[in-house]
Amino acid sequence: MLQTVCAVLHFGSKQQLASIALRDRILRKPLGLQYDPADLAAESDEVHIAALEGERVLGVLLLRSKDATTMKMRQVAVDADQQGKGIGKAMVLFAENWCLENGYRRMELHARYTAIPFYLALGYSAEGVGFEEVGIPHHFMFRDLA
Repeated sequence: MLQTVCAVLHFGSKQQLASIALRDRILRKPLGLQYDPADLAAESDEVHIAALEGERVLGVLLLRSKDATTMKMRQVAVDADQQGKGIGKAMVLFAENWCLENGYRRMELHARYTAIPFYLALGYSAEGVGFEEVGIPHHFMFRDLA
């Protein structure tokens, strides 16, 4: 029986490329959006974290450094048949630990309204008023990690 593990993916690896397909399927196609190759290439400086079961990518999230102590979590996606199994939570906790180990003390994100309860349960706070991003409602959220 395979075990689910979280790991940092190497940019351009087979699993990182599979994570793009997952993000496209879960986050972009339902909104009628496509990735721009230039945007994907610009992600080479970001930290790509995935939940893996063997070679299969079950979930993914990206971390983009905002400054020396603040990281932005983005593009969080879990495959449809794996949602509700704790994979998203495992990835967020892994990402938070990675941030702490690498000197980051604050995590920020733009949460889709449907994901706000998920982040609240993980100790994130909502700030300000909602806004539209990629055509759907979002809210700014954050968590001080240390």
